[in-house]
Amino acid sequence: MSAILILVIALVLLALGYVFYGSWLAKRWGVDPTRETPAHTSYDGKDFVPANPAVLMGHHFSSIAGAGPINGPILASVFGWVPVFLWVVIGGIFFGAVHDFGALFASIRHNGGSIGEVIKANMGVRAQRLFTIFALLVLILVIASFTAVVAGTFMSEADSIFTVGRANVSEHASTATTSLLFIVIAFIFGFFVYRKNAKIGPATVVGILGIVAIVVVGLNVGINLSRTFWVGFIAVYVMFASLLPVWMLLQPRDYLSSFLLYGMMIIAVVGILGSNMQVELPAFTSFHPEGSGYLFPTLFITVACGAVSGFHSLIGSGTTSKQLDSEKDAKVIGYGAMIVESALAIISLIAVGIVYHKTNIGGGDVYNLSAPPTIFAGGIATAVATMFGGVADSTNPVYDTVYTLLTLAVSVFALTSLDSGTRLARYMFAELFVKEGEKPEEITGIRGFMAKPFVSTFIMVVIGCGMGFMGLKEIWGVFGAANQLLAGIAMLAVAAWLANAGKDNKMFYVPMVFMLCATGTSLVMTIIDKIKMIAGAAAKWGDWFQLIWSIGLIVLAVVLVVEGVKVLSKKKEAKA
Repeated sequence: MSAILILVIALVLLALGYVFYGSWLAKRWGVDPTRETPAHTSYDGKDFVPANPAVLMGHHFSSIAGAGPINGPILASVFGWVPVFLWVVIGGIFFGAVHDFGALFASIRHNGGSIGEVIKANMGVRAQRLFTIFALLVLILVIASFTAVVAGTFMSEADSIFTVGRANVSEHASTATTSLLFIVIAFIFGFFVYRKNAKIGPATVVGILGIVAIVVVGLNVGINLSRTFWVGFIAVYVMFASLLPVWMLLQPRDYLSSFLLYGMMIIAVVGILGSNMQVELPAFTSFHPEGSGYLFPTLFITVACGAVSGFHSLIGSGTTSKQLDSEKDAKVIGYGAMIVESALAIISLIAVGIVYHKTNIGGGDVYNLSAPPTIFAGGIATAVATMFGGVADSTNPVYDTVYTLLTLAVSVFALTSLDSGTRLARYMFAELFVKEGEKPEEITGIRGFMAKPFVSTFIMVVIGCGMGFMGLKEIWGVFGAANQLLAGIAMLAVAAWLANAGKDNKMFYVPMVFMLCATGTSLVMTIIDKIKMIAGAAAKWGDWFQLIWSIGLIVLAVVLVVEGVKVLSKKKEAKA
């Protein structure tokens, strides 16, 4: 199958979804550009800060994307390119983008509150408490997972702390250097734009030049430190990232890092169009590939961010809604960012298709293409090198340069999702101790202590980063299903609000029920599998962790679904 044909069909369908379905949703829900947003009505200079739409789009896109739309489609490609293609396109248009747009818009209409606040206003305090606990469990998994990913990406085993010269700098050391310099660039950008009123256009040009400079430095100067050090560094970093005003670090860092993501996508599209390569990946392999689970529910859990992700609802309602300057930007940021992410997922699918027989997925000569980031980089680098008529291996300077830059770019984004996730955990943990009408800073006693920003952040960081120190495999085993289950519950919350507001909510029914069934099935299968392992005395600590976590998540989810169905049923009875 032609890679160009797959790409063009996907981009056309996704664009049509944005133009027609996204606009229809905005009209049905009553998006009002003349209405003031929480960024203005609740401005505090720290969390509620109106942002330039381009800056906010960069923050939102970088936060929701991370490495998800690259890892998921590549891992799911064991089922063939057709199932992944269909789920990414259909899921992106009718599931993920609706979920993201709805969560963002519901939060705006609830004074920038989280999905938990939306649930409290429309389903009751009990449901809100249960959801907050559920979301915190998912966010702990996010912090733990990405701590493990980032620490593993940064760690090096070289004898010296610093290495110099392209031939001497490892990929891990290069990524660590570039990521640290990104933080410095973000501080400088935020200071000049928000405190010195620098125009966003010229500042962006300077920022992009700064990105080019730090990438060059990163390729030639490496920082070599252990995984233990990087876990500790990440814990300290995310503490500051959660507590500092959004204009100082979060907004500028995510905005600038989004240009790496945009650049990566442009290079990929040019390479695919210019090389006219074929996708070697079979259209369909099996409903049950060996060692990969069944098509249902595995495919719909594995693709994750490329089609729908519950984490997006926490980002949209946790940070993005507090920075939206006008409701007219809600569609392009809420719906549009998800459409772009689905496009990236399609590019990832094409990348693995191009080098299928060189990957462990294809069972051929692996040639170092065994992890999703390296498979993605190898596929796109192959297309670019072929476009210029060169060989597709490390002896070709074009291939080597593109491969290195793409691997570097993919690795940088995990840190972006990590700092956003920690900030969200801080918000939601504090919500557990704040009663209706109270302000955290006015509460006394133990509740006031637990609701303090530093205390709530410290607790979440210690738990999340502590789990991340233990390893990734055990955490990741339950993260996918938990994340997708969160999406189903978030859609239930938005549907309940729309019903109470007298607006059309039927567009949520099919996506909501499907995601609840898929994720519920996955968690039940995990529980059964772990019980069998425990009964056979073959269980390790990770198996116990996955069992307990899965049971807790599914119990909370069932209670929340029952509460939500009651609300929706009452509205139907009232209409009848």
